[in-house]
Amino acid sequence: MTAFMFKAFGIGSIVAAILLIVALLKQLVIMFGFLLGLLKFAIILIFVLIVVLILVAIFTTRARRRREEQGL
Repeated sequence: MTAFMFKAFGIGSIVAAILLIVALLKQLVIMFGFLLGLLKFAIILIFVLIVVLILVAIFTTRARRRREEQGL
């Protein structure tokens, strides 16, 4: 009877450890998915900001050239 209880407790602890590892891996996958989504959002935001900065530089240069041409 005692040997049966020790085997049952051993198997139960192994099953519990496996379930814990599966739960932790599931949370790890969710965390990496969130971080990758955040990284994608940051890349898109940086791209949009660079395009806006280029457009601002183009329009300020055009305005400055027009003022210089009118001043001459």
